[in-house]
Amino acid sequence: MIMAVSFTRYGRLYYLDPGEHSPKVGDKVLVPTDWGPEVAECVWAPQWTSEDIDGLPICAGIAGEEHLARDETNTRRRAEARSVSKRLIKRHELPMKVIGIDYLDQDNVYTVYFSAPHRVDFRALVRDLARNLRARVELRQVGPRDEARLQGGIGPCGRDLCCATFLKDFEPVSVRMAKDQDLPVNPLRIAGACGRLMCCLKYEHPLYQEFRASAPRVGVAVETPQGAGTVVGHNVPSDSVVVRLNDGGRRCACSKASVCAPRKAYDATYGEDAPA
Repeated sequence: MIMAVSFTRYGRLYYLDPGEHSPKVGDKVLVPTDWGPEVAECVWAPQWTSEDIDGLPICAGIAGEEHLARDETNTRRRAEARSVSKRLIKRHELPMKVIGIDYLDQDNVYTVYFSAPHRVDFRALVRDLARNLRARVELRQVGPRDEARLQGGIGPCGRDLCCATFLKDFEPVSVRMAKDQDLPVNPLRIAGACGRLMCCLKYEHPLYQEFRASAPRVGVAVETPQGAGTVVGHNVPSDSVVVRLNDGGRRCACSKASVCAPRKAYDATYGEDAPA
């Protein structure tokens, strides 16, 4: 059995083992963390999965009134800390932008995540924040990708950002991946909300590499069911190649399997006595 929860509306999904509990979608449940159980909303009700998944944290039960009250208090404190941080940053005239706030009520510690164009000397700001919030304060600078993950948003595809929903680690993405997928090398077309290359360029890249390793290159003469021709393009999603026929110059799309290793070309190269 597996279920999914989210600590914020439309935020990252976390998967749990429901254990003995059967929460419904929208129920508030307790999620075990390093700092004790935290309140989250059930997004996917418990369901059976065919895969063998081990090591999932076990749901600690349905949140009670005391847990909901504690969560509401912590939410209010995070909102207050965000307001105070913005006011003091403006007073200190620092080029910083507050991205997110974390609060641990057990240790009375605030963590302020911010972005900045360069390194910032925020020692005086930390002292003022600690004095105003009456707690220990830690400031952490994040990069563009982490900024997008913390803030969330909608990608060019019209869906919630991958980094804000299910991506845990950022894998390296290069312009070469866009070229291999015949995408326009235009920063406005292949950049995500963070201004960097879209993480989804990585998803289908292995498929394109596998296709190019086995498909005939552009310009190669091939035999097709419709006659001889020359490869002029590839269509990876349909696993086919575009061929311009020698007879009349008409173009046709042929399955990669029908042109990759035709027996006629093999026999013409190695002879009819070649092993099968």
